Amino acid sequence: MSENQKMKLEDMLCFTIYASSREITRLYRPVLSQFNLTYPQYLALVVLWEKEKCTVTELGDRLLLDSATLTPLLKRLEASELITRKRSLGDERKVEITLTKKGEELQADVEEVSLKIFTELCQTEENYYKLMDINKNLLDKAHEIARKVR
Repeated sequence: MSENQKMKLEDMLCFTIYASSREITRLYRPVLSQFNLTYPQYLALVVLWEKEKCTVTELGDRLLLDSATLTPLLKRLEASELITRKRSLGDERKVEITLTKKGEELQADVEEVSLKIFTELCQTEENYYKLMDINKNLLDKAHEIARKVR
């Protein structure tokens, strides 16, 4: 964009990314509501399906969420009997999160949904990997710049 052009919303990369994120999250909403999950809760479960057990700090780092956002989310998952939280025996400052049997059993149903959504959005595996590569590079660059600013 040249300096003398007026900035338009539809030409802003930040808006396109923001709006895309909101629309993708909106696609998940009706499906996740069948399981009484929000999108952030779903992402927390995805991390636990990968690792089986992690600390609140590790989960926050993976999801880029602070503890003030993460704590109520985890309380709701625990109330739904999908996870358990308990103090680490080795270091009581740490809270460990593990999946319950119910949380483990949810994985197959929800993964199928995610695959279907991205098949519709990306249409080909090649498109999927192109988008992932571009977005991962963008996220890495944004983190790098944000660390310099802090």
